[in-house]
Amino acid sequence: MGVRIIALVLGGTLLAGCSATGGRSEQAAVPTAPGAAGTPQESTQQTGVLAAELLQGMSVREKVGQLFMPTVRDAADGKRIAKKYKVGGFIYFPGNLGSPQAAAKLSNGLQSASRVPLLIGVDEETGLVTRAKFATDFPGAMALAATGNTDLARAATAATGAELRAAGVNLNFAPVADVNVNPDNPVIGVRSFGADPALAGRMVTASIEGYRSAGVAAVAKHFPGHGDTDVDSHTGLPVIENSRQKWQEVHAPPFQSAIAAGVDAIMSGHLVVPALDPSRKPATMSKKVLTELLRGQLGFQGVIVTDSLSMAGAKVPGGAPEAAVRSLLAGADLLLMPPDLDAAYAKVLKAVESGRVPAARLDEAVTRILRLKENRGLFTDVRADPAAAARAVSAEHRRTAQEVATSAVTVVRNKDGALPLKGSVYVEGPEQTKIAAALRKEGVQIAGEQKAKTHVIVVTTASAGTRDYLKSLAKGHKVVYVAIASPYALRYGGSAHAMAATYSGSAASLRGLARVLTGKTPPKGRLPVSLPGGAPMGSGLTDPL
Repeated sequence: MGVRIIALVLGGTLLAGCSATGGRSEQAAVPTAPGAAGTPQESTQQTGVLAAELLQGMSVREKVGQLFMPTVRDAADGKRIAKKYKVGGFIYFPGNLGSPQAAAKLSNGLQSASRVPLLIGVDEETGLVTRAKFATDFPGAMALAATGNTDLARAATAATGAELRAAGVNLNFAPVADVNVNPDNPVIGVRSFGADPALAGRMVTASIEGYRSAGVAAVAKHFPGHGDTDVDSHTGLPVIENSRQKWQEVHAPPFQSAIAAGVDAIMSGHLVVPALDPSRKPATMSKKVLTELLRGQLGFQGVIVTDSLSMAGAKVPGGAPEAAVRSLLAGADLLLMPPDLDAAYAKVLKAVESGRVPAARLDEAVTRILRLKENRGLFTDVRADPAAAARAVSAEHRRTAQEVATSAVTVVRNKDGALPLKGSVYVEGPEQTKIAAALRKEGVQIAGEQKAKTHVIVVTTASAGTRDYLKSLAKGHKVVYVAIASPYALRYGGSAHAMAATYSGSAASLRGLARVLTGKTPPKGRLPVSLPGGAPMGSGLTDPL
């Protein structure tokens, strides 16, 4: 495959470089991964020369610009920012991703305004957190974990990565490496691979490999682990009172797996873990956590990116600009979404010029960012083909999504012959119309509330009141209780004759649910979490119903 060499002019120095990791055909509908065979640590030894040469040709202002990854309204806004600040990249949100063709054109426009290739990132976790509405609708991380199938995880992330890369997106803020052990976690939940550190580690590894196969940089998040919180770091600062031993046994393993898999970047979480840093600094601004622990103890040499600096968990005296400086001093390399780019850039530049941020720390951060770009082939050709972007969203990817969704459906109880469904059935709750239609398609007789012998009760969230309702309903009907969002809702199943979880309310998940409830497909999923007072982790009926 040919490689196109791009000449870059920086600081008056002409630099031409060709990534040793290879390139991609301009005509390819599904991008291939530059450097997929090796880890970033291995690739760095092969390609670090270009990054070093680029660094030497950059002014201090250009170096400071590379540290920032702001949001972007449109092409005009992005071109202005790229030219003024020489930023390292941009993060996309739904407004930037109306269609694959539009996203490809926007990406091309932004890249044309920057002399150093841009990181174009997005939070496309799939499932609960989806930014690209045009992308194939996969059910998300916990559904993948419920399948227990790393090949499916690899295929799913490769598909998502291919669709993103075709639209000019070269970095995805996924996978979530948090081990969700708190049933009341308000922000992670089904975004994680569950409560089993080993299973999460295997899924994190497979996901990274899938993204890399599509030429997309993966970002494991949120170090040192956001899975045991009851506070959302978007709205507050979580404090996790775990021992260091518990962190090592439960929360560290998926990040260690990510590092071993050669993950390109790791995102820090805005959370306090006193056992890791007694000063109680948020991890994003803690040198003990980022430099001593993540780099020193775990050996990570890739890019450390902050979580959004606009979040409440990142608030410090002096505001977001000061948070940016503290994060850089702690060991972060890429500063995500400063709420005021002008102020944050000025604050960091002043800190560098005054010596508060040593020149060596700045050079270290920028070198890592440039190496990431080089490792993912961004110095070959970053142009996206709008026509190819539209074709990248394929029927094959939709079939993979359906396989994931159906394989994830988890049946944790079936008594008194409640399943497979037979006779008249009434569906109640969120997505009841869609679920009823899916069941009808599988041959189920859908009836009114009074006439139905079996009631399928669907929930996204639940409480003790749900348990009371199911108890009263079960006196005269067979009750099938289904959680289509968090499986933790099953802990309120009480008197239900059958219980199942899908981890997602996607169309594919609802179709898979109908197949399983009617016995057309045997259940395969197993709970990747424990239900308090209920089913243990690993529960799941796998015999034909």
